[in-house]
Amino acid sequence: MFAFVPNWLRIPLVMLLFLLSSVLHIVPLIVIALIKVIVPIPAVRRWLSRVLVVIAESWIGVNNAMFDLFVRIQWQVEGLDGLRRDGNYLVLCNHQSWVDIPVLQKVFNRRIPFLRFFLKQQLIWIPLLGPAWWALDFPFMKRYSAQTLLRHPELQGKDREATRKACEKFRHLPVSVMNFVEGTRFTPAKHDAQKSPFRYLLRPKAGGVAFVLDAMGEALHAVLDVTIVYPEGPCTMMDLIAGRVRAVRVHVRERPLSPELIGSYDEDPAFRGRVKAWVTTLWREKDAQAARMQLPSGNE
Repeated sequence: MFAFVPNWLRIPLVMLLFLLSSVLHIVPLIVIALIKVIVPIPAVRRWLSRVLVVIAESWIGVNNAMFDLFVRIQWQVEGLDGLRRDGNYLVLCNHQSWVDIPVLQKVFNRRIPFLRFFLKQQLIWIPLLGPAWWALDFPFMKRYSAQTLLRHPELQGKDREATRKACEKFRHLPVSVMNFVEGTRFTPAKHDAQKSPFRYLLRPKAGGVAFVLDAMGEALHAVLDVTIVYPEGPCTMMDLIAGRVRAVRVHVRERPLSPELIGSYDEDPAFRGRVKAWVTTLWREKDAQAARMQLPSGNE
């Protein structure tokens, strides 16, 4: 509706509206989260968790409405039929840009349980957003370098332990756990450095997937295999706000969760091999899907 507004006005206006919406939603989020910490009754805590999700979904809904008003994007989304609000999903997606996150939120908001992402621990200090992620029980991960682990071997496995503890919180309510399996955003330089065997993807990391499956166990009932393509090439959040993202294509495929994918990744070599083979096959199929999605609309 307001896509005609020039960028010198649109960009600060969208950012101001986003800030206002964030403050109006985050303040009650944090207040309710603090009450949840204080109250010792499990049933009350679970009810407050649901209230927090309602507020978060409202926040995303407002952001989605703003983008619909201020940018003109041709959306092509496939595979949403049959998704459940009361399900428990592991969402696996390729990663090209920070734009992936608002795209996923727009596609899945109020269609599946609220999406939680694994975040680097440093992100908790981002003003407004960091406390909001904490209030919503987003799992914060602390990664240790190889040098740090050599100096402090007692830290070995702490990140995996944190993954299990974070996922344990999700056993008592519907949840969607999001994992960017490549572990980083796609760039041609990273693709070349990895000698990736895929045309449009980086090499997948099976360990993170296995740890979530191990921690959540039978609480998960399906995997959502998501492929995102920007036909015009790489983009940034500023490109999105400025209206330079003209088209977004999203393909969703629900995959059954085999019991063979649940086990000890560290201690069982056979299981580790099965998970790696499963993730590699999934990524090979995803690369072919991304290639089809790159074609002009109508020629896939």
